This record gives sequence, C-alpha cells and structure tokens, in this order.
Amino acid sequence: MTPAVFLLSGSLFVVSAANSEGTDLRPGRYTDLASLVQTESDEYDVLAQEVRELDAEVTNLAAGVKDANVRRFQRKVQSLKDPAGLTPRAGPGLTVTLSDAPEEVLNSSTQNPNLLVVHQQDIQAVVNAMWKGGARAVTVQGQRIVSTTGIRCEGNSVQLQGVPYPQPYVISAVGDQAALLDAIEDDDYLDVYQSQAEQADISVGWDVESESLVTAPPYDGLLDIDYAQPIR
Repeated sequence: MTPAVFLLSGSLFVVSAANSEGTDLRPGRYTDLASLVQTESDEYDVLAQEVRELDAEVTNLAAGVKDANVRRFQRKVQSLKDPAGLTPRAGPGLTVTLSDAPEEVLNSSTQNPNLLVVHQQDIQAVVNAMWKGGARAVTVQGQRIVSTTGIRCEGNSVQLQGVPYPQPYVISAVGDQAALLDAIEDDDYLDVYQSQAEQADISVGWDVESESLVTAPPYDGLLDIDYAQPIR
C-alpha cells in the first residue's frame, strides 16, 4: 500500500501545482508571443522535472517492498506502459509540417483570414489520419501524443498539453509509411486543406516527408489521477 500512497500523493501535488501556476495565459502578462511561449515552456519543464523526481522516488520505495500484491501491480503497470505511450518508440515513419500562409499572402489576400492560418482541427485531422493509418506512436512538436492529450488554439499559437507552441507545426508518426500516406491521402478534411494550400491567395503550408527514422519519446506530462485507493 505504501508505494501507491506515495505515487498518488506525489501526482496530486504536481497536478495542484499545474492548476495554480501553469495555466494563466492572459496576454497582459507578456509583451509578445515569444515571451509567452518561453515562460510557459519553462514552467512546464519545472513541473515535468518534479514528476520525474517523484516517479523515481516511488520506484525506489516500491522496489523495497516485499509484497506479492505490490509486485503484481508493478508487473501490470509495466505491461501497460507501452500502449499508454510511456515508453519510447522509434522506426520508419512519416512527418507532416503545417504552417500559416507566407507574410505577403497574409497581408494581401482577400480570402477569409481563418483560411490563412493553421487551426487545432487541422493538426487533429493529421493526427487522427495517422492513427487510422496504424501509427504506433505520434508526436506534435516533438511531444508524444496520448489519449489524454489536448490540442487547442490559444491566440497566435496552439496549446499542446498546456504548453503554447508557435507554427510551423511538425507532426510525426512511427509506422508503415505506405499505410500512413494512404490514410492521409484518403482523408476528406485533409484533401480540402491540401487544395487550399495550392491556391496562391491562401497558400497555407503543407509538406509531407517519408522518414527512415522517426523517434517518439515517452510521454512525460502530468497523468490524470483524481483520488487514491488502497491496494487490497
């Protein structure tokens, strides 16, 4: 029971810290987008380091407990780490890069301004197509995507797991290249996006590259744990 209590207590501490200090994105605090991105990234890095330290502490404590139930749950945790995105993946794959229209197009185009920039649904469409194509791991801006990952617009940037990132948006997948490419080309939403990328007065960025090696690090963000239960 001791390892579980330490694990849940530590996780709740980090989640509380994130809720109180890591989610204020009011633009009045910053003079420009670069400052916002850097400040939020720094805060995220501090919390991620706290998570790693707590995880290491829990692992050490659990290793010293001679209990059959604890060992059984440890084996179960290990077996679930890979499908949960908590272990690294590497191999051949595909990379898609999305970007806003060039500055000259943004300044001169008579098209709806919303067509000239990348939105969260554009990124989500690429990610979903990659999953449909059998991707074994997906990253956005180098960050591992898991079932709880949130992608949303925040001003002139896109937030990924609570951290804002400016464009261009680099989306990579580990998996069969042909299957991934077929899934992307068969997606109706992305077909419209690509057609708009080819229009001179829209020209949103679209680039697809086959990669001999795509590296997907393990997810290192906060895990959603709401309450603790004793191991029976």
